[in-house]
Amino acid sequence: MLLGLLFSLIWASAAVAAKIGLHSAPPLALATIRFVVAGLLLFLYVYAGQAGKFPWPKRGEWRALLLLGLLNTTLYLGLTFWALKSVSAGLFNLFVAANPFVVALLSFFWLKRGILLKEWLGMITAAAGLFIAVYPSLKGSYSTGTGLILLAVGMISMAIGSVYFQKLKMNLPGIVINTWQITFGGILLIPPTLILERDAPVSYDKFFIGSLAWLVLAVSIGAMLLWFYLLKQDAVKANNWLFLTPVFGFVLAFIFLGEPFTIYDLIATVLVIGGLFLSGNLKLGQATNSPLQSSNRETSM
Repeated sequence: MLLGLLFSLIWASAAVAAKIGLHSAPPLALATIRFVVAGLLLFLYVYAGQAGKFPWPKRGEWRALLLLGLLNTTLYLGLTFWALKSVSAGLFNLFVAANPFVVALLSFFWLKRGILLKEWLGMITAAAGLFIAVYPSLKGSYSTGTGLILLAVGMISMAIGSVYFQKLKMNLPGIVINTWQITFGGILLIPPTLILERDAPVSYDKFFIGSLAWLVLAVSIGAMLLWFYLLKQDAVKANNWLFLTPVFGFVLAFIFLGEPFTIYDLIATVLVIGGLFLSGNLKLGQATNSPLQSSNRETSM
């Protein structure tokens, strides 16, 4: 339980750490440096620190890993870092928790998987929660329409990556997939960063260093290792820990960023988590084959 709580706390802290880092660096530069460094460290851990334990991708798997890196890292995390300039960290974590519903809809159209009535009820409930959270956030100037659009496009990109990942059925350990998609995603972020932010300065101050260190060491590596450990213990319970992240996200954003936690946020969080429970995605029993459970959780925020 303590490890699960620690994982949820670290996972939720990513958006807060990114917001702090944005005080000193433009979003794409922060994201690029973060993923290039994280990818290098993961590569050294997987192929040097654990020499011989993990396989190299086969010839037919490189293209898939490159596409996963584009969808799950370059587009999803690049756009969401950009969105964090004008979206509250608490709202960001709430949107991330609702991502399984986007995956379910894409699975319905792409993989021809049926969606049960309880899953539709869960989607409607969660959507109502997101609407309740978004309106006060826009009204209070803690988020903008542009930021929400960037966040939505990023979420759709990750959902496409998740469905594509499930369709592939790659025979590689999760840590290997994560290593390569982060590495490729970081490299693919370099050109747009140089083009779009060539005149934007980076201040290598305590905010930038602290944010980068936390995002790389605690989130991209620490939380990922915790996640795989929890998966080995109980995959269903591991998945359930993800749904505490909106709660921790609002608390951390209130403490470190001064973002308000209103009755609207509380109601929205209850509705989103309730929607996940209704859909069957949040449960304490055995795992099911629901399309809402197909999200590729190896991607770190």
